[in-house]
Amino acid sequence: MTQLDPHRQSQAKQYARIKRRLWLVDQSINLLYAFLWLLTGWSTALRTWLGNIVNNQWFIVAGFAVIFGGIYFLINLPISYYAGFILPHRFDLSTQPLKGWVVDQLKGLAVGGVLGLILIELVYLALRVTGQSWWLWLTGGMLLFSVLLANLTPVLLMPLFNKFTPLGDEHSDLAERLMQLAEKAGTQVKGVFKVDLSRRTKQANAALTGLGNTRRIILGDTLLDEFTPDEIETVLAHELGHHVQHDMAWLMGFSTLLTALGFFLVSLAMDWAITAFGLTGVADPAGLPALLILLSLYQLIIMPIDRAFSRWRESKADDYALQATGKAAAYATAFTRIANQNLSDVDPEPWVSFLFFSHPPLSARIAKAKAWQDRHPD
Repeated sequence: MTQLDPHRQSQAKQYARIKRRLWLVDQSINLLYAFLWLLTGWSTALRTWLGNIVNNQWFIVAGFAVIFGGIYFLINLPISYYAGFILPHRFDLSTQPLKGWVVDQLKGLAVGGVLGLILIELVYLALRVTGQSWWLWLTGGMLLFSVLLANLTPVLLMPLFNKFTPLGDEHSDLAERLMQLAEKAGTQVKGVFKVDLSRRTKQANAALTGLGNTRRIILGDTLLDEFTPDEIETVLAHELGHHVQHDMAWLMGFSTLLTALGFFLVSLAMDWAITAFGLTGVADPAGLPALLILLSLYQLIIMPIDRAFSRWRESKADDYALQATGKAAAYATAFTRIANQNLSDVDPEPWVSFLFFSHPPLSARIAKAKAWQDRHPD
């Protein structure tokens, strides 16, 4: 039976600590950067300068977002380089050359820039035309945007970064087994696809992505090369558990409630920010840094609640996977392989799990699988 590698676990804890510190630095820089724009008057000065060029709110919002976001991208680039390239290579997780990483950054900047600009323009449209109820309109808009993005990501966005190919004859039995598992779960999928994760990483992953006619099973080649068919089946059963238990609706519903509360609280706080920083109103593009600060602070406050809700749903998906496959031993070894291969900390400190983990710790998931096996020895 696959065992945890003590050396890899020691590395995993060190890797996790470094990533948490980088996250804290990144969050601090993000807040400080936005606050400086407000405190120094750069925000209102940029809005005035753009307004002198052309009297068009769409142009002013776009120009402000591009300049504000572009400078932040450059300031944050050293951290992104260290966290995304240096650190994974240091811990022998990455297979990506520097050229590939740069290309990915440029692709991400292009895709994220376009989507982010569209989103910001829609946000400021709502701020301009919906009055005091803007927070409610934005909540509905964010829900629609999330559903649309979830539907289009597998067919439009993900192929920009990875190559997806149907499983060939070598894995035909596995593909058939997974399709039968999906059918048993009452979930229609378009097929089983292999993704070339090994171009970038040694870490293994699998997913059930998309909605409706874009839903498909995706297996990393790093998973196919290292995991047994039974282990892959249990991992996929977990993903199917989310669909069987309507977790997409649960998560979107819960997220929408938190979003509505957040936008409402931000709408109240923006009344203070308007006066404090000389803004013309909530729809003033110069208030973008204030909006980002308030939303970021709100996200930090509710993060433990959001993570706890996610862990609850993930635990229920684990229960489904064990019941649907009856392969508890394979499920336990799958998590053990994930811990070894992905350099995942199986037993984090309780406060780390409470604040950061969207899934139960791997030690708890392995223990659950072993306990299930003890109750169902046959």
